[in-house]
Amino acid sequence: MSKLAIVGASGLVGRNLLEQLQKREFKIDEIFLLGKKSAGSSINFLNKDCIIEDIEKFDFNKPDYAILSAGSDVARNYANRFIESDCKVLDMSSYFRYEDDVPLIIPEINGDLITKKTNLVANPNCSTAQLLMILDHIHKEFVIESVMITTFQAVSGAGEQGIKELENQSQSISTISNIFSKTIAGNVIPQCDKFLDNGFTKEEMKLDWETKKILDEKINVTSTCVRVPVKNGHSESVFIKVRNEASRSSIIRLLEGKEGVKVIDDPSKEAFPTALENANKTSDVYVGRIRSSKINNEDWISCWIVADNVFGKGAALNAVQILELMKKTDEN
Repeated sequence: MSKLAIVGASGLVGRNLLEQLQKREFKIDEIFLLGKKSAGSSINFLNKDCIIEDIEKFDFNKPDYAILSAGSDVARNYANRFIESDCKVLDMSSYFRYEDDVPLIIPEINGDLITKKTNLVANPNCSTAQLLMILDHIHKEFVIESVMITTFQAVSGAGEQGIKELENQSQSISTISNIFSKTIAGNVIPQCDKFLDNGFTKEEMKLDWETKKILDEKINVTSTCVRVPVKNGHSESVFIKVRNEASRSSIIRLLEGKEGVKVIDDPSKEAFPTALENANKTSDVYVGRIRSSKINNEDWISCWIVADNVFGKGAALNAVQILELMKKTDEN
């Protein structure tokens, strides 16, 4: 049993964290829900109304673990305050992801990096998490040399405000865009996050940076991240150059039955995963449209990956799995 604090529990990801904690029956002695603007409001958890406390007035010595799910500013301002009070921190933002001494964790891939001395862990980007759940197995078997990817990212990736903007614009296309750079209803926008000096967006660079840190620093990832008028569920079209020859059947055999992965791939039945069908409060990462090809005598694998970017592996699930691993490591 343990005491847990969640900062940002009233947000979209925060509420899904609470759902995953309940679904996975994570044992908690006491939970502290923290915020600023939301302080004083209540959230139901385990059939109890929990009052959100003002983080500025909170005693940081109370919890054993803290999940920060309220952006980089919160991570910058409060992570060390928890750590200095002997509380271990899991940060959901990008603030600590690229620090050399902070493990960036997908438990199925590199969970062994967490030790009893680990007091700060970073959760990966939503698009990275679902991508690497597939690439990890392919890399071990066929050795990945490079990856080209186009993401099709749901508006929920921009939080509750992103969902509301899509809903409002679906009612009136003339509604002003505040969250996205252009109208999202009836449109696709080849931009997620801000543009960097190299012409890529930060979201696109996250896929490269995080793949190198989690999987293999030799793998280069080139991507275009696209926001689409879908409420929830990120989809990815992935093109993978591998060193060892791979057949479609061998790839399917490799992925079938792997923890957290579901293969839906039967062209004769037009069977493949979609965000609408397979990213609605689902925990698994779904893969289909699996193909292999020779291009200029090089071996390539193509596939289509879908996952719930909020409740599932993209955010809440991976975070709770990390928390479970931290707690188990401390108890052993």
